[in-house]
Amino acid sequence: MTKVFITLTGTKHYFGNDFLEKGMKIRLEKEPDNEYDKEAIKVTYKGLGKIGYVANSPYTVIGESMSAGRLYDKIGDVAYAKVLLITSVGTICKICKKSLVKEEEE
Repeated sequence: MTKVFITLTGTKHYFGNDFLEKGMKIRLEKEPDNEYDKEAIKVTYKGLGKIGYVANSPYTVIGESMSAGRLYDKIGDVAYAKVLLITSVGTICKICKKSLVKEEEE
């Protein structure tokens, strides 16, 4: 599988994005009980807790990033990513290879 990028969004509802730095490791966790989105993937940072979500709307996904809906079945219940680029409209992150579920060979 090629490199997988996601957009971290919604940070303004938690701690903002001033603390984010390139190279930071973040944790992604599926949130199937989310009342608004059954494919929600929350993003947490050690010591702070929830800092946002993986974007899942055409209005919040930046560029060729993968939406939460497209990513959902490609990761386990928990995954990790690294921050690559911080912008005013979202943060681009790369999913760590070890977090990707290997597709079954036929």
